[in-house]
Amino acid sequence: MIGLKPMSLLCGTLVAWTASVSAADFLNVGWAEADVTPPLTKRVPLDGQYYQRLADMKDPVHTRLKFVAVAFQRGGDYFLEGTIDNECVWGPWQDRVRARVHELVPEIAPEHIFINCIHTHCAPAIRHSGTPKGAQMEKDQPDVWGPNEYADFALERAAGAFAEAWRNRRPGGIRRAFGTARIGHCRLALYADGSAQMYGDTSRPDFVRMLESEDDGVEMLFTVDAAGKYTGVIANVACPAQVMEATYQISSDIAGETREKLKKVYGDGFRMIYQIGAAGCQSPRDLVRGYRDGFHGWNAESCAILSDRLVKCIVEAKPRAVETAPVLKHEKLSVTVPRRTVTAAQVAEAENVLAAVRARKTDAAAWDEFLATVHANEAKGGPGPYDDKEQDFITLEINKAIVQRFKDQVTQPDLTFEMHVVRIGDVAFATCPFELYLAYGQSIKARSAAKQTFVVEQCGGTYGYVPTPAAETARGYGGGVNNGQIGHEGAFMLCDRAVEGINRLFK
Repeated sequence: MIGLKPMSLLCGTLVAWTASVSAADFLNVGWAEADVTPPLTKRVPLDGQYYQRLADMKDPVHTRLKFVAVAFQRGGDYFLEGTIDNECVWGPWQDRVRARVHELVPEIAPEHIFINCIHTHCAPAIRHSGTPKGAQMEKDQPDVWGPNEYADFALERAAGAFAEAWRNRRPGGIRRAFGTARIGHCRLALYADGSAQMYGDTSRPDFVRMLESEDDGVEMLFTVDAAGKYTGVIANVACPAQVMEATYQISSDIAGETREKLKKVYGDGFRMIYQIGAAGCQSPRDLVRGYRDGFHGWNAESCAILSDRLVKCIVEAKPRAVETAPVLKHEKLSVTVPRRTVTAAQVAEAENVLAAVRARKTDAAAWDEFLATVHANEAKGGPGPYDDKEQDFITLEINKAIVQRFKDQVTQPDLTFEMHVVRIGDVAFATCPFELYLAYGQSIKARSAAKQTFVVEQCGGTYGYVPTPAAETARGYGGGVNNGQIGHEGAFMLCDRAVEGINRLFK
């Protein structure tokens, strides 16, 4: 099979190694995978948009949802990572998973566990939304999976996967690799007046350029067993798994398709964790080339094409030599940064905008109008997005957030969050609970002492977007106060803490 042949040459070396070192020097690796697709005994709500979508019961499943866990341990040092096919990892839910894992396996300390997500928009929520959609979902809907109900369902399976990964630990090794795959693209179009729009029309005469850059690089960390066989891979891609986001199907998107295709190459026991790199400004759609050749990044056909690209990248990678006793260090950090603030002038402007909109219609009428536009656009068919973020409902949401932030920033000037830094051989991980714009990930990677750095966003929480100064000025989706907790000042501090943490592990 492709990708396995080179490892067969190492088998004798690995066997000799296992006979020559003490048990404390082994790198032990264990994987597990659990299915977290909810039973279709009820309607399945799909999280990730402003509006509620219920999976089409005639054809509800595109790809099944999974929770994948991996455990790395050498001597007294260890960490466990999990990834869930979901829109987010809600901090309180992660805490519950950790506590349950500790109950199942007392020797695993909760602080050694972290969970990221693939950011699919085609899975049930594990937290309530603050939008009218969230209020709708909180109503008594006995025929629909509610967020609390699904959170309980997924929790037991996630905790079980962690426990199984720990039990599955066996002596093995790692091999790092780097490749490229054309997956992610900047999704913010910049216009001559200085404004930006997510999925904006790039054929307009006033289109200037895409607001942010792109990164085709794929960081890979393969694991092997003592016989030299590949057992799994952690793939870090600067793009969320959101091809299917406007559909009415349950889907693990490009992450799930890639995972299943890799099993056909390496065997059913092969596991993959899909990490999203810094990609708050990215999506799987090329807005510069447009939809000229039929590929548009919004449907199952596009998902197949992009997952094929990622599979090809992984299978054709040329990994570095196997490391059987890599340095293994893990630290859980508490990081405090300033929240993004607003000025009195900005609040006054927001209040004027709110008053002007409300003079024309109520908040409820704006919501109804927004939903009507969504469904009218869906009825036309073709690629998304189907919502219109220039409508009054979005204007209300943005300006209400500005007014609320002005009230909150006096008593809540800072935000404290959890960051994990890991060293495993020449590779480093740095996690955060944000959707970081690409530039911040590039800053961390360039300044890191590791030979390869995996920046892992949307890990352990969900605190929204972290835009660049340019994005804050352009005010496109992701750049507004309503879209996140911190701005560029906090982001630069985040980068500093990540680099300091990584480099400390490499001293």
